[in-house]
Amino acid sequence: MSEHRHALQGWKEEKRSAYLYRNLAQAEAGTPEQALFADLAKAAEQQASIWETELTGTGNLVPARFQPDLRARLVSYMLKYLGARTMRPILSAMKVRGMAIYTQNNNQHLMPATLEDIGQRHHLNGRANLRAAVFGINDGLVSNASLIMGVAGATQGQSQIILISGLAGLLAGAFSMASGEYISVRSQREMFEYQIGLEREELALYPQEEAAELALIYIAKGMNKDEAERVANALIAEPERALDTLAREELGLNPNELGSPWSAAISSFLAFCTGAGIPLLPFLFSTRQPALNGVMTVTALSLFLVGASISLFTGRHALWGGLRMLLIGGMAGLATYFTGHLLGVSLNLP
Repeated sequence: MSEHRHALQGWKEEKRSAYLYRNLAQAEAGTPEQALFADLAKAAEQQASIWETELTGTGNLVPARFQPDLRARLVSYMLKYLGARTMRPILSAMKVRGMAIYTQNNNQHLMPATLEDIGQRHHLNGRANLRAAVFGINDGLVSNASLIMGVAGATQGQSQIILISGLAGLLAGAFSMASGEYISVRSQREMFEYQIGLEREELALYPQEEAAELALIYIAKGMNKDEAERVANALIAEPERALDTLAREELGLNPNELGSPWSAAISSFLAFCTGAGIPLLPFLFSTRQPALNGVMTVTALSLFLVGASISLFTGRHALWGGLRMLLIGGMAGLATYFTGHLLGVSLNLP
């Protein structure tokens, strides 16, 4: 019975893929991508027929007609108005292949000519981690500095209340960021692992069909037909490398960059704490107005440095990036200070 359910699920997966490919072909009418998705629809139908053979061979009935589920129909409806490029993340999550052709600046990537060329442009580096750390520090800095200024405006600069509020804001924000990052990365990783698992199974069941699909994608990227088939067939002969390449080219995934939920959560927690802790430092050495002056000084300096650091990822001039972040953070701090002051007056806080 479990084998029957497995085969039936495989049949439904391929039929749903074919349904989505046909809708993608319609959405890309008049473009080179139309032919790619039309061919992928035919390939998915052929793979569904393999599951049909397995079902009938075990004495089970094949559904007379495939009925797309609500999610597939909704995605197809959205495709008509949003386009395939906008829908790429959702389509990838539904195991629609060929989404890698919509990668930004895809045309600037050289096509692989040998097996050694496959995957070379997907190397792992620390740039993304550094970027996440800088933005995490920025979030903690701006949010907690604004909170401290708002409480200072409401309480006339009472140091103990400000310090307690700042610590509460630091912990609440850090745990919130960490838990959100954990859930996000965990969910994404589970989805990716499921998709790669399906790809591994399909590679074992019908390798030649997988090679044909991969060749179609290479052809759509600009490789000539004979060369695309040669590279695809050579890849399929090496299962582990084939799985890695299929995940990258068909699903748009990098198996080496699925991410660790705990690592993401801890990094997010520490980055937020670092940024949120900066405005609290003056209250460890002073009180009331001198401490508030210190908060504004260290926060302004930190905002400028963070803005200058962000310019490394945006390509903007460091001075402009620093001044822009200082202006945005300063406006947020002033807004919360005066809002807190008005609330303090209206509520007659001490």
